[in-house]
Amino acid sequence: MNETQTAVGFAHFLAQSDAVGKGLLLILVGMSVLSWALIAIKGIAHLLRKRRSEHFLRFFWDARSLDEVGNEISTHGAHDPFSHLTAHAMHAQSHHAKYGSAKLSEAGSAQDFVTRTIKKVLDEETTRLENGLTALATVGATAPFVGLFGTVWGVYHALLAIGMSGAGTLDKVAGPVGEALIMTGIGLAVAIPAVVAYNAFTRSNRVLNARLDAFAFELLTFLSMGQTMKPASAEPAAEQGGNVRGLRAAS
Repeated sequence: MNETQTAVGFAHFLAQSDAVGKGLLLILVGMSVLSWALIAIKGIAHLLRKRRSEHFLRFFWDARSLDEVGNEISTHGAHDPFSHLTAHAMHAQSHHAKYGSAKLSEAGSAQDFVTRTIKKVLDEETTRLENGLTALATVGATAPFVGLFGTVWGVYHALLAIGMSGAGTLDKVAGPVGEALIMTGIGLAVAIPAVVAYNAFTRSNRVLNARLDAFAFELLTFLSMGQTMKPASAEPAAEQGGNVRGLRAAS
């Protein structure tokens, strides 16, 4: 390589790009910043949610009565999906017992009202868990095509320059085409983390929703019947460290 040859690379690509190329690059940079911010925020939220949920579930199944659970939630608040669901279900039951079917939204028996409340809370938690996933999916699906468009645009200008100079040798083509392919690489670098994070968060949300559904069934059964669906023969297993334990009815 002689000393007069122009150095090629990312800086040279920026210098040779027009407004369209630089605009596409800014779009990809914005997508990358957005996706990594969402990954960080949702990742931290997932860790906190998991830790708080495990803490509340241990307390719930070790509690001696629902009054104790209610006092704990009143004192420390509901900071996870399970305590949030429990607080709303218990409030719905006490509200219906105190005021009855005063409004159309409270029509039906106490069990019907609690069931609708639980369903509403589950829908709210699902919506909250899915916040940001649409943006991640959009970045993962569109970033490669934005990068590909930048590559096509760069190759187009490289071919125009080659045609104007009249030289089509390999040393004239390799540099401009290689620089244009940088956009494809940037698009993939933006899309891959977004797709991986989207799949990971989707699976985590699916597992949490399944656990919430199971817990909601146990909670509704206890609020309605004063006991869980665990048979009496399973009591020794619970005493040996099982996750599901019976509670005393609230006073």
